[in-house]
Amino acid sequence: MTSPLISPTSEGRWTPRLWGTLLVLCAAMFLDALDVSMVGVALPSIGADLGLSTSALQWIVSGYILGYGGLLLLGGRAADLLGRRQVFLVALGVFALASLLGGLVDSGPLLIASRFIKGLSAAFTAPAGLSIITTTFPEGPLRNRALAIYTTCGATGYSMGLVFSGLLTEASWRLTMLLPAPIALIALLVGLKLLPRTERERGRGGYDVPGAILGTGSMLLLVFTVVEAPEAGWGAARTILSFAAVAVLLVAFVAVERRSPSPLIRLGVLRSGPQVRAQLGALTFVGSYIGFQFLVTLYMQQLLGWSALHTALAFLPAGALVALSATKVGAVIDRFGTARLMVLGFALMVTGYVLFLRIDLDPVYAAVILPTMLLVGSGFALTFPSLNVQATNGVAEHEQGMVSGLLNTSVQVGGAIFLAVVTAVVTANSPEGPDPSPQAVLDSYRPGLVVVTLVAFVGLLITLTGLRPRRDRPAGPSVVVAKSTPKEAERVAVRD
Repeated sequence: MTSPLISPTSEGRWTPRLWGTLLVLCAAMFLDALDVSMVGVALPSIGADLGLSTSALQWIVSGYILGYGGLLLLGGRAADLLGRRQVFLVALGVFALASLLGGLVDSGPLLIASRFIKGLSAAFTAPAGLSIITTTFPEGPLRNRALAIYTTCGATGYSMGLVFSGLLTEASWRLTMLLPAPIALIALLVGLKLLPRTERERGRGGYDVPGAILGTGSMLLLVFTVVEAPEAGWGAARTILSFAAVAVLLVAFVAVERRSPSPLIRLGVLRSGPQVRAQLGALTFVGSYIGFQFLVTLYMQQLLGWSALHTALAFLPAGALVALSATKVGAVIDRFGTARLMVLGFALMVTGYVLFLRIDLDPVYAAVILPTMLLVGSGFALTFPSLNVQATNGVAEHEQGMVSGLLNTSVQVGGAIFLAVVTAVVTANSPEGPDPSPQAVLDSYRPGLVVVTLVAFVGLLITLTGLRPRRDRPAGPSVVVAKSTPKEAERVAVRD
């Protein structure tokens, strides 16, 4: 329920407290993305200081992904059941403590454990924060603007994390771990004052304990299997058996959810075409971008010999474009609708990826790399906010946390799966011998870039289905619009 203390004015203008609430939620989203991107550049320094092997270093990244992607479904449902404000603030406090621990430890296993705990806490802050927005801002222009600002803060955090890591690692890798701690603490203190109090969900059948166990277990095992598959081998018995176990758990999960009076995921939400397109769009959108960023980083640092900071600055135009569009995208969504913007955004990203296939060992930044970054940044600015708006529109208030958790699961699982696929493709095409030529290494990257482009193209095809006319649609709104005025509900129905 929207708190009357922070509701928009009757003219639709935001009060200072409403702005403060949004900034707290944006800070958490910014930190989640910042933490993902910062650690990558610091890995060589961490390995040298703590004496960690390459496989151990991988788990500094993968531990965060495992906790984040594996527990998002549970985090989203917990926000609905236990109260969004309570879940968000407790998880944000845990995130701050884990950040402090990660910057002080002198042990590889403890560092990996701190990363897992941070991922776990992010799995609760992300869906809780998104559902606070969707239950505070009424559906329509106000929510679209808030979601546009919120989601672009995540993209800005990811881009700025690359820059910060390049600067901080020069002094000490520990600073990259410690930086999120004071930001999270400040956001926590401000959130205690500003975030609206929400009631726990009551009278809906209690807790779905079997569903929580099966859903969390299947997501944890899926992310773990995908992360380990490139090293263990995609055709290895362990990998095949692990995927089979994931399939068994998911089948059992679906069976439990169909019978549960209070399911972790109400499967009925997936009967909605816009909802399915939003989830599959998030899966392919983030999966293609994470694979692209991984290959571009290798290309710039290993083949071109650029420094970490130089590489981060090459990505900066995309992040800057996303940040500058934050306050404008909501109005664009109001005018054109989410379906059209998702199609346009995917088309821009596919074009950027195709353009990047022209890279060579002596690239002209202004001719290839910069246009690619601008196209990808424009696609990101249009697509990611539209995915969030489409996924949360028309969803009942008591299920906003559930849908938010499902969307964030699609984001994380998509990133993990397609990054592993791209890595496997590049590894399979890697040149043999102890000292391969730079051209041979570059040629091994191209199949991975083709995979990235194809994944984005699949996302484009999925979103194109949303533009088909619906002749069989009955008169009137086709979705339940929560907390909208009659005029806003009419506007949403017409746009959809």
